[in-house]
Amino acid sequence: MKKILVVFGTRPEAIKMSPLVKKFEEYPDVFETRVCVTAQHREMLDQVLDFFEVEPHYDLDLMKPGQNLYGLTAAIILGLKDVLEDFNPDFVCVHGDTSTTMSTSIASFYNQSKVCHIEAGLRTNDKWSPFPEEINRQVTGRIADYHFAPTTTSRDNLLKEGIKDDTILVTGNTVIDALLESVKKIEENPSDIVVNLDKLIGDEEVILVTGHRRENHGAGFERICEALKEIAVSKPDHKIIYPVHLNPKVQEPVNRILSDVKNILLIDPLAYQDFIWLMNRSKLIITDSGGVQEEAPSLGKPVLVMRDTTERPEAVDAGTVVLVGTDKELIVSETLDLLNNQDRFNRMSELHNPYGDGKACERVAKFIMNV
Repeated sequence: MKKILVVFGTRPEAIKMSPLVKKFEEYPDVFETRVCVTAQHREMLDQVLDFFEVEPHYDLDLMKPGQNLYGLTAAIILGLKDVLEDFNPDFVCVHGDTSTTMSTSIASFYNQSKVCHIEAGLRTNDKWSPFPEEINRQVTGRIADYHFAPTTTSRDNLLKEGIKDDTILVTGNTVIDALLESVKKIEENPSDIVVNLDKLIGDEEVILVTGHRRENHGAGFERICEALKEIAVSKPDHKIIYPVHLNPKVQEPVNRILSDVKNILLIDPLAYQDFIWLMNRSKLIITDSGGVQEEAPSLGKPVLVMRDTTERPEAVDAGTVVLVGTDKELIVSETLDLLNNQDRFNRMSELHNPYGDGKACERVAKFIMNV
């Protein structure tokens, strides 16, 4: 029996790790599986856990108002000490690039548990972009014993850094596993929010916007909002829907610049399943989210990425996303060109998703069975 501890703390991690938890649980004779959440995002995390029916065995409940990276990192390492000593796992599975991931990998190393890094090998090689995620994943990569890379590009990044080939497996991204499962559940049982949004939208074309990245705070968000305002004026027959992140540094410029624009709908952050429905209902998506870059191509949605760099170059190379940064003119021009140029829109929406086929979790579980 192999003892598996799965640790995550944010909504994106929960989305990508919940299908893996369920996959491990399909093999009770092979794995003893436990889940620990740090609750880096409390309310948004709990929504995802409820949707995927995952109940944590350990909940560190570390979210505090005004929490900074110093306090969060220290609290996660100290909080995991008792969990690791209680369960003493053989393998600890972490995901991606969060402070939870980096801190858990350090704590697991101290406990001499093997670290399994899901979504390994993404790189911009610019330690300030995205901050602190780029260094979080690089630190985790140095500690990890096994690396589950979503693409061959990610695998090649790890090989360049001296990671041994036999510790790397290309799996696809677990977010596609989550997405394909979720679309079915949503169609069978839409929430009240989905029903109400559907009535509100009617026959209008939808541009979905998400934005929260720390590196865009300040002047970047000012330019993003001004761009969205110009797009709304240019396309009065389209509805821009923006679930606004709870961070005050996002809320302030968004509400100040966009709240009075007639065809821009500012709404509260959506539960995962409702957001998936809205992605599927949208014509195109403007975002700074890494997860959306991976999910949207499976739904046939072109994506404009409001970042100057991306650790997901496969999507850029495949043509499923276009980098526009926070350049107002570029955001406006690329959006309007996609909406006005049907041939370009069709080409972009029909491209193959480079992030997998929905079987990543099975590949991870089978690999760990045999090590």
